[in-house]
Amino acid sequence: MKYSLIFYILLAVFGSDGENNGSVPIQKSSVQKIVPTFVYHRFGDDRYPSTNISNGAFESHLKHLKENGYKSLSFSESIDYLQSRQKAQKVVCLTVDDGYKSFIENGLPLLRAYGFTATVFVNTASVGNPDYLDWEQLKTLKEAGIEIGNHSDSHAYFLSDSLDTERQRFGADLIKSQALIEEHLGVAPTAFAFPYGEFDEQMKTIVKGMGLKGAAAQSSGVNSSEGDFYQVPRFPMSDRYGQIGSFIEKLGMLPISVDKVEAISTGYSGTKDNPRIIFKFKESNLRVEQLQCFVQGKRCSKSLRILRGGQVQLSVKSKQVLTNRRSLYTITVPDKEGKWHWYSYTWVIPTIEE
Repeated sequence: MKYSLIFYILLAVFGSDGENNGSVPIQKSSVQKIVPTFVYHRFGDDRYPSTNISNGAFESHLKHLKENGYKSLSFSESIDYLQSRQKAQKVVCLTVDDGYKSFIENGLPLLRAYGFTATVFVNTASVGNPDYLDWEQLKTLKEAGIEIGNHSDSHAYFLSDSLDTERQRFGADLIKSQALIEEHLGVAPTAFAFPYGEFDEQMKTIVKGMGLKGAAAQSSGVNSSEGDFYQVPRFPMSDRYGQIGSFIEKLGMLPISVDKVEAISTGYSGTKDNPRIIFKFKESNLRVEQLQCFVQGKRCSKSLRILRGGQVQLSVKSKQVLTNRRSLYTITVPDKEGKWHWYSYTWVIPTIEE
């Protein structure tokens, strides 16, 4: 499929009124199903401990999934499943970002041994570079049943204060990576992962307009049929977070069905380096009096109100000024059956360079 650059530039500039720092509506489906989704990067490559998972830890994940009757779905298949009339099943989605060689060397053999699949998100400008998969290896993965997803061409930072210019650049970059993957592998990707997990509503509009089924973010949480398929949460797995106990805990998490997220970054106790984030969701059977919130893993200030119709309005604020480009706001809450629910939101300060 060929795409018009002018068309996507227009989409980027005029297609959506939303921004990263504002109100974010969440799409809904009629019947809730869930797909725990995980993101990995390197396999058995201890040069990079922050993004590496040891072969032993990864195998322990797969062994647990196999022994407990889970079926793995590619990212696109997980979206199809959540949108379908299929009954709820024990399914999981394993994703891999950036396309490092260690996946074909260490990750793929283990997936094959346990009968699972995965989606590899590739940034095309890196294909064939040292440590990265080349096109022949990507073709081998595709033939082995691994989905190849789009992770942009340049893997650049696309959020900045010059919104219109950056959206044009994002649209052009995405068109280029789609075309390159289709040219070399014979099929256009149907799944996308935002570089660094950074996006806004205009970027989501561009991804939707290109016919992609969904997009992965880097905020942790559980994908569900009541979630937004163009900002799918994924639990990160590495040597730091990937011990089997942590994996099992994340696998058993349930989503919080958030209806709306609003970030107050100017006025009424909100600034760009310490915004006030407002979440709205149904109380249902949640024990909201036990709700916990964290910003970058640290306890945060919170206030909570129950509105008409059983809707919860939760206001969350960091206790410290934010100094990272990306800060993760996480809320967890048990339900009346003792099961834990999880939702995360990423705040980006584009003026901070990494």
